[in-house]
Amino acid sequence: MNKVANKVAKVTIFFWIMKIVATTLGETAGDFISMTLGLGYYVGFAVTFAILAILLFFQIQSPRYLPALYWTAIIATTTAGTEVSDLMDRSLGLGYAAGSLILVAGLLSVLAIWYYRDRDISVYPIVRKDAETTYWLAIVFSNSLGTAFGDFLTSNLGLSYIQGAFVTASVIGVVIALHYVTKLSDTLLFWLAFIFTRPFGATFGDFLTKPVKDGGLSMPREYASAIAFILLAVVLVLSTRKEKKVRQSVE
Repeated sequence: MNKVANKVAKVTIFFWIMKIVATTLGETAGDFISMTLGLGYYVGFAVTFAILAILLFFQIQSPRYLPALYWTAIIATTTAGTEVSDLMDRSLGLGYAAGSLILVAGLLSVLAIWYYRDRDISVYPIVRKDAETTYWLAIVFSNSLGTAFGDFLTSNLGLSYIQGAFVTASVIGVVIALHYVTKLSDTLLFWLAFIFTRPFGATFGDFLTKPVKDGGLSMPREYASAIAFILLAVVLVLSTRKEKKVRQSVE
């Protein structure tokens, strides 16, 4: 009997590094689509979600974990998260605080449905298509929520981009500490870390691209996106090689 293959990335230090870089790329790419290209938030939302839907279709249909496809889908979810946050605040006028509450409700609903169906919401390994579908829905809500929270810190609370990154990094540090000193569920801590790595990467993306007068470096969004993409590709190659060596040593 053929063994059913896992479909998602294993959670390691490489995973979190790539997640943060992917969020930076998602922030700069999302702003590039809606602002630099002048498409606006409605069109930007439509474009990014069309791309995301296509990528997730191939990801979910794939018979096994394909690193490049998986992380391209992650980038698409972070880019979509940027568009969702901006659309809710600037086009629909909900504001980042109300938008965050809506996204929290959406995320909790997805996790509740997942748990009701499977009595388990573990994020690794995932082999069934229905579990993977809810996994990706939770990721979309998490990345959108993380974006809205990061924007809330800088736009509503008036923090600089570096201060916002420091706040979210501190929260991530607390989550890491809870992992080592408490018996809290690793799955709960995973989703907390997943949410807060989004604003950490997003505020860094804003720091790179926003005007100097607003506390940024005023780097063109396409340049910042290219740098983040190259960095992500390098880390992905390194992590894939390490995983291959580990498998070979075990075999």
